[in-house]
Amino acid sequence: MAKTVEWDVRLYLFEEDGTTTARVVLNTGSNSLTGHGKARCNPEDRDVPEIGDEIAAGRAMRDLAGQLLRVADDDLEGIGAGPPVRERRVAYGWTSAMA
Repeated sequence: MAKTVEWDVRLYLFEEDGTTTARVVLNTGSNSLTGHGKARCNPEDRDVPEIGDEIAAGRAMRDLAGQLLRVADDDLEGIGAGPPVRERRVAYGWTSAMA
């Protein structure tokens, strides 16, 4: 049986003094989640607001995606199915073990 569901997503962008803040709100009808992101223009770089919008929005959506996956993991656990094995993340840059 095919099923179609529509979720509303709203993205809000605010810019002030070289800083762009993004808020993305997902409404599933039974739940609402909000992701946040921020981008700051380096004072040495040319100010291109569209780039700040893209970075802040991307970070807000990434935050929202993480929240949504955590909700799904909790729901799976609630019905007796364990969450999927999480991938191990590799640290970038110098770690205290390398120092």
